[in-house]
Amino acid sequence: MEVFADYLARIDHPQHRSQMEEVLTWVAESFPNLAPKIAWNQPMFTDHDTFIIGFSVSKQHWAAAPERAGMIHFADEIAQAGHDHTKELVRFKWDRPVDFSLLEKMIEFNIEDKADCSTFWRK
Repeated sequence: MEVFADYLARIDHPQHRSQMEEVLTWVAESFPNLAPKIAWNQPMFTDHDTFIIGFSVSKQHWAAAPERAGMIHFADEIAQAGHDHTKELVRFKWDRPVDFSLLEKMIEFNIEDKADCSTFWRK
């Protein structure tokens, strides 16, 4: 997880830093085939040089971005879980338990859906 060390060090709030580190470590350990990287100043994971999921942080939440196709695919589940979201990302409140189940489904969906993708983003 050395690739994310500088990013994590810039998160001022210790609890937020710890939770983001937990999420990134969980992704790396749960999906060892994914490549961790920093791009656009954000941590993300790729598979055969195609984007799988990215993360960002703010004062009120951290966010996961599975691309628009992932958001559409999981729209009902995201809404039922009560997560705030946009067309491109899901916001997870710092004071709620991490929804690893939803993250796992989004990552698995993107890995499978983009298995034959030869570009970074879907076209």
